[in-house]
Amino acid sequence: MNKRAVGILGTGSYMPERIVTNKDLEKTMETSDEWIVSRTGIGARRVAAPEEATSDLAAEAGRRALLDANVNAEELDLIIVATVSPDMAFPSTACLVQAQLGAKRAAAFDISVACSGFIYGMSIAQQFIQTGLYQKVLVVGAETLSRFISWDDRKTGMLFGDGAGAAVLGETAEGFGILGLDMGADGSGAELLKIPAGGSREPASLASVKERGHIIHMDGSEVFKFAVKVMGESALRALEAAGLTTADLALLVPHQANIRIIQSAVKRLGMTMDKIMVNVDRYGNTSAASIPIALDEAAKQGRFKTGDTIGLCGFGAGLTWGSAIIKWSR
Repeated sequence: MNKRAVGILGTGSYMPERIVTNKDLEKTMETSDEWIVSRTGIGARRVAAPEEATSDLAAEAGRRALLDANVNAEELDLIIVATVSPDMAFPSTACLVQAQLGAKRAAAFDISVACSGFIYGMSIAQQFIQTGLYQKVLVVGAETLSRFISWDDRKTGMLFGDGAGAAVLGETAEGFGILGLDMGADGSGAELLKIPAGGSREPASLASVKERGHIIHMDGSEVFKFAVKVMGESALRALEAAGLTTADLALLVPHQANIRIIQSAVKRLGMTMDKIMVNVDRYGNTSAASIPIALDEAAKQGRFKTGDTIGLCGFGAGLTWGSAIIKWSR
């Protein structure tokens, strides 16, 4: 018996209104627009309003994906939210999104895989749909990382932004949908990218706040080396699982962390930048939201069409990585 084909039925994204440019950051940290752009490719990032939390961004992206898929919230069987900046430790952000959407039938849970989260979420959704247990699954990547950075920290304060992207997954025609997946993790690199305080290892305290334990800490050079290597390797493994090569891709949608990482990974893959979706210049690194936001924008821009094969690939804290090859079925 053939497994059910699982694909993306619709996409959506939501970006907060407030824009923080590099010129704005010149006022709070020792940097310049030229310095940031030359090293990261980032020119601006979005920042959530004080009253906006991750669930609010996620719910709006979810609404837009449901509308695009022509699916009602009541039809959803499951909501998966990938985030490392949840509204609170518990309940899950996915439960809060479920309530906002009115998706009363849906089970809901979060996953914490940082920037690889959307790929992991898609893979989980695929398994539920293939078994026939669920028919429609909403996968959301959403972050409010502006709440976990310091605007005077030149190492991380310029890199991250807020936003959400979503996709509705369901059964699609045979031969379409997700053709190949690759995921992995290397926990020995956990110290390279983390928020050290606020969990059971180092509970919140006056000392942890004073020592800036609740903001993102990153070893940028080591993460860069890991990312350049793993993104290309993971994308190739996913292509191999699908029986395809880079020549078959109409578009590659990588995690938007840094333009130099993207360019280096693309070079390793033997591809050209005209086949790569890039929006890091406008949004910065939105972690788990990065790939679904870029995917939604690419779809809306007509960067691919029904029958085209596209690739998604990313890396994140953990350290983790993930790639997916999809034959577009919309």
